[in-house]
Amino acid sequence: MPEQDRFYQPQNAKDAMRFVQKLFNQYNQAPLTEELVAYHQKLLAYLTNDVTVEVQKQGNSEQAAKLNGMIVAMQDWLKIRVSGKPYAGKMQHFKFMPDQQQTTFKQRTIKGSKPNNLRTSPRR
Repeated sequence: MPEQDRFYQPQNAKDAMRFVQKLFNQYNQAPLTEELVAYHQKLLAYLTNDVTVEVQKQGNSEQAAKLNGMIVAMQDWLKIRVSGKPYAGKMQHFKFMPDQQQTTFKQRTIKGSKPNNLRTSPRR
């Protein structure tokens, strides 16, 4: 396997932000260790250095605002977790969303799935 195919290569800045958001949501509730803090700092450095430059090249001010909000949310995560408090939420659309504010969808239930719901007498 070639070395370049071994790692994920984002197509643009938004793709890179989605990938970092997905990674962040995977570890944001994990127990805090030195390795996790180092990994988090590495992702923050990637966002502040590489992705910020790419967003500035594209000249998209809306994307730059979302990126800055994402960086702030990730910095706040580290402050909250180092203080010993739980991080009650996750990142959606490149910003922090509390657990209470996240949308939930009802599961659709199929009614009438019981075997005894057939009519045995004719309707009058």
